[in-house]
Amino acid sequence: MRRRWPWAVGLLVGVLLTCLVVLWYRQAPPKASTDVFRWGADEKGGAPYVYLGDNDELTGFEVDLANELARRLGMRSEFVSKSWENLPEDLRRGDIDVILNGYEWSPARERRMASTIPYYNATVRLMVPAEPPKGKEAIDSWDALRQRNKDGSKKRVAVQRGALTETYMRREFSNDVDILAFKEGTDNAMRLVRNGVADATVQDDLTAGYYAEHGFQDLRFPDADREVPGRGYYVNFVRPQDTALRDRINDALRKMTEDGTLKAIYEKQGIWSKRQEGLAKLAEHWPPENVEPERTLLDETELLIKSAGVTVVLAVLSFPVALLCGLFIGLGRLYGPRFLALPLTAYVEVIRGTPILLQFYVIYYLLPYAGITLSGFAAGLFGLALNYSAYEAENARAGLLAVPKGQMEAALALGMSRWTALRHVIIPQALRIVVPPVTNDFISLFKDTSICSVVAVTELTGGYEQLRIAEPDHILRLAALTTILYLLMSYPLSLVARRLEKRAVKVTV
Repeated sequence: MRRRWPWAVGLLVGVLLTCLVVLWYRQAPPKASTDVFRWGADEKGGAPYVYLGDNDELTGFEVDLANELARRLGMRSEFVSKSWENLPEDLRRGDIDVILNGYEWSPARERRMASTIPYYNATVRLMVPAEPPKGKEAIDSWDALRQRNKDGSKKRVAVQRGALTETYMRREFSNDVDILAFKEGTDNAMRLVRNGVADATVQDDLTAGYYAEHGFQDLRFPDADREVPGRGYYVNFVRPQDTALRDRINDALRKMTEDGTLKAIYEKQGIWSKRQEGLAKLAEHWPPENVEPERTLLDETELLIKSAGVTVVLAVLSFPVALLCGLFIGLGRLYGPRFLALPLTAYVEVIRGTPILLQFYVIYYLLPYAGITLSGFAAGLFGLALNYSAYEAENARAGLLAVPKGQMEAALALGMSRWTALRHVIIPQALRIVVPPVTNDFISLFKDTSICSVVAVTELTGGYEQLRIAEPDHILRLAALTTILYLLMSYPLSLVARRLEKRAVKVTV
């Protein structure tokens, strides 16, 4: 007879594994290459920064900037494609040596990385439809954002998560508008304004100027001449230990500013402005004094708990809908008319055979073209219910098939109608059979609510992402808090699931 390992042995193994992970994490920090200028950026972020132009060639003003910096440093320029939000982690890992992708300077980032002097002085611009959608008033100024819609709701403004635009909107308008923060908030945000999902979008002047002439000529700039206080300084970031590389980049940037090379690069892309004439003066006293208060553990915990509440609401509201739809789909496939079985089967296979992320994009971004516009929260509920209804349909079908055929025959012999037999005899037995897989699916859906962050719903994972980008030096603490909250919510669910399974087994026996 095998002995069971005592729990203490399992705990010891866990501690040892944790120590190994910590030792790996604390390994010698990577060093910058002396021959290759490895810079990281996200070419999916859009123009005019880094993007794929004609013939799939990498282009953008930051590409020209990186190549010129590499030439002046006597190094070979090497572009490394990375996700914009994860660039600080890629830098720490050693995958890249320089972040060069429209990263705004902030005290929180300076605490974790070393910044170069600014290479661009950016500001923000408001973009609204040239012709307001039916039933909505025109937005003619920044102040008009604070005015409620006719139905009393706040105006919805789309921004890019973690960027200068989100920083500005949360500082100046957090109490007056609903901020829709997206991972990829440039052309997608503008598309939402065009479709009426968002009332406006705020972009930095680089992005707004480019897309106003390329693809979004139907958007305009209210208050175009007003100088807004939302400014950000785009800098390169290197690892704290790579100060020698930072100093060399600073020297190159100063010389490029003095000899006009930087201006020539910007004029080539049509992004030169008078604000850039002050870059040399900014560089004299860099970095700025750290005047931004650091978020406390209490602040972070409060935001994550609020986000966790959204996670619970999404799961509790969407799963019953998925379960009910799945039951009717299963019944329709087995007991409905033959002409109904084929489309229901196709529905199940299509939903199960396509990624849930793609389904969310269709619901949120493509349905407005058909005149169906959903808020982020409604799209999240609908997307989760839609996706899981296919899986619950298969559970329901399996449960219905597991009930012996003699049960239906006996019920019909007693004079019951087919529907009465299903309702009082077949379905109750089938539901008891499928309790284990259904409860497991609920726990899975609970975690899949994180997908809703792609439609600007700040659930728990979205709250973690928001804080991680704003406070990169707190990443381990934030990850631990998020994990604890998920466990506090999911573990009681697993206990309830076990209890329901035991009851179902007793009743079945």
